[in-house]
Amino acid sequence: MNDTMNERHDPASGLAYRNHEFLDTPDARSLRILSEYLYPLSHFRKEQISDTIVFFGSARTFESSAEGRYYKEARELARRLTEWSNGLNEATRRFVVCSGGGPGIMEAANRGAHDAGGKSIGLNIGLPFEQRPNPFITPGLSFEFHYFFMRKFWFAYLAKALVVFPGGFGTLDELTEILTLAQTQKLEKKMVVVLYGTSFWREILNFEALVRHGMIAEQDLELFQFADDVETAFRILETGLTKYYLTPAEEVPAISKSRV
Repeated sequence: MNDTMNERHDPASGLAYRNHEFLDTPDARSLRILSEYLYPLSHFRKEQISDTIVFFGSARTFESSAEGRYYKEARELARRLTEWSNGLNEATRRFVVCSGGGPGIMEAANRGAHDAGGKSIGLNIGLPFEQRPNPFITPGLSFEFHYFFMRKFWFAYLAKALVVFPGGFGTLDELTEILTLAQTQKLEKKMVVVLYGTSFWREILNFEALVRHGMIAEQDLELFQFADDVETAFRILETGLTKYYLTPAEEVPAISKSRV
């Protein structure tokens, strides 16, 4: 009887937003989805982050693996970009390195930003294997998502540039989604896209064949550029970001107007 009376008089007992059992039900799915939008948004606003450089690539590429050079070069590229970004005379944090938050290339990107003394973001996803937050993500900027589409939203919404290292299904999915958004003009902003590792990408994706078969237009090949070393990738990114976002005459719509 006393337990029942205490529950009745507990002011929090009837509050739906504190009812974890309810929040885990199908009826509360929309609330969970909304939370995966609002929670990162509040942190990005607090940190004044409105622009990111997103690194995609395999979770299976480690520093000591056969493809270890990609890990080392992703780390160095992220370091150089962070140093360059930290030197900009901007009120807000510009061009913050962002990764999927896991191991491999994702870790390398966060680690490079950490090497430069800068902040970096990790957009993690709950998976049965591989995906655990790496230790180099800035505290307070590590997020774990349940819904892939909300994670993809945050990749696309803040990104001003994308660097894609060799990877598997996840990397291909993320790359083609961004290219589709750019191709269909669903991004009201310029996106600098670098495919790192020309021989890998030309073997995995035959872009010219897509043009030849009429599946994409020839001008769609201008949506991305190739790079095979840190210096080339850095120059492409620095030039593109400066042109589209740091030169007043080349101003583009703010991210708040993005259709993504």
